[in-house]
Amino acid sequence: MLSSPELPDCNYLNNPILITPNSPTPKHSLYLSNLDDQKFLRFSIKYLYLFKKSVSVDSLKYSLSKVLVDYYPLAGRLRASSENDQKLEVDCNGEGALFAEAFMDITAEDFLELSGLPNRSWRKLLYRVEARSFLDVPPLVIQITNLSCGGMIVCTAINHCLCDGIGTSQFLHAWAHLTTKPTIDLPINPFHSRHALKPRNPPQVTSTHPQFSKTTLNKDSSFQLDLNQYLQTQSLVPSSLTFTSSHVLHLKRQLVPSVKCTTFEVLAAHTWRSWVNSLDLDPTLNVKLLFSINIRNRLNPELEQGYYGNGFVLGCAETNVKELVSANLHHGVKLVQQAKSCLTQEYVKSAVDMLEDKTVKTDLSLSLVISQWAKLGLEDLDFGEGKPLHMGPLTSDIYCLFLPVTGDFDAVRVQVSVPESVVDKFEHYMRDFRSSGDNNGGPNGHCREENGLI
Repeated sequence: MLSSPELPDCNYLNNPILITPNSPTPKHSLYLSNLDDQKFLRFSIKYLYLFKKSVSVDSLKYSLSKVLVDYYPLAGRLRASSENDQKLEVDCNGEGALFAEAFMDITAEDFLELSGLPNRSWRKLLYRVEARSFLDVPPLVIQITNLSCGGMIVCTAINHCLCDGIGTSQFLHAWAHLTTKPTIDLPINPFHSRHALKPRNPPQVTSTHPQFSKTTLNKDSSFQLDLNQYLQTQSLVPSSLTFTSSHVLHLKRQLVPSVKCTTFEVLAAHTWRSWVNSLDLDPTLNVKLLFSINIRNRLNPELEQGYYGNGFVLGCAETNVKELVSANLHHGVKLVQQAKSCLTQEYVKSAVDMLEDKTVKTDLSLSLVISQWAKLGLEDLDFGEGKPLHMGPLTSDIYCLFLPVTGDFDAVRVQVSVPESVVDKFEHYMRDFRSSGDNNGGPNGHCREENGLI
């Protein structure tokens, strides 16, 4: 057992190497859609997997070189477009994905004891690339860390400009597939062209897009601030609460009048409401909830099967603080549903056209952003020695994640970092929906360690 939540240092067995596709791949510049190269997405999605039993590193390298033939943009490099230096493209040059191999003197059980809440030392589990800029970091970075018990931790960083959560899951499962079944074709082939999401010429912004416009503060409000910037200056700690199907059912019973809704809709509204309530904001402020909505099946024609790019638009629910925290949960749920219902084909095209203006940015000033990692099959990854004991992010942030729970498909783990001064209040509001018949109490949380934020 570890004496502290800090992980020991990694022992790198050799220098990281570049894994290149094991057969020739197309050499060209890959167009990125306006949904791909938003400044909001210029980071890597970092996943952490804990497995009880390790898999041969040589077999993982070989299967990676095979899967990069189909997923060849991940072996390329991002660069500014030759036509517009504000726009990105992928130089599909086959340079390769960065692959690091390490050893850490802990057991899988040791890590499971800590797995509820990331801390800064988890960064050791992913090789840090020294680079001048975001563009110089390979789109795919992988570290395999073998553990003293014979288990392993797999960490991946996949550039968000190349794909969304659906795409990352698709790639990881393809890699696992070729590790366990190297002679069998992939169940889904990636489709790399993004021209279906090219803007119209000339662009036609026909809808209002509150996810991009700056929040309008009430003139009488004395609480003028950019909440996102304010939170970044605070001492933040991660909060992690697991909601079972029973907890979700109790949440839905709070809706008066009753409304048919999904788990995501009610949990998103509840989390947004609890987050706003805990921050003691001016009641007159307008606040937003931003969340991704898959558009693959919302267009006519639909995007190709295996579409490999960002196939989502941010939905935006908006209201003032007083109405959100004082009204029944029904109010927030209806706002989430309305944000989803407005996502028509014309709305998507209008959003793509609006993003042709490179000065447009996602409005994070008074927004909670929720990213849905549950229901993507991320927790089912199997390289041949069983599914993971734990799956989650490498870091914790002010962006909220809805995470899968290993072994319980219907459960959702809500993770978000909040100011240390309000974390107890936030968790109180998150748990405070129990009805008299609930013998299980509120959702389970994880004990926080001091200085636990990444």
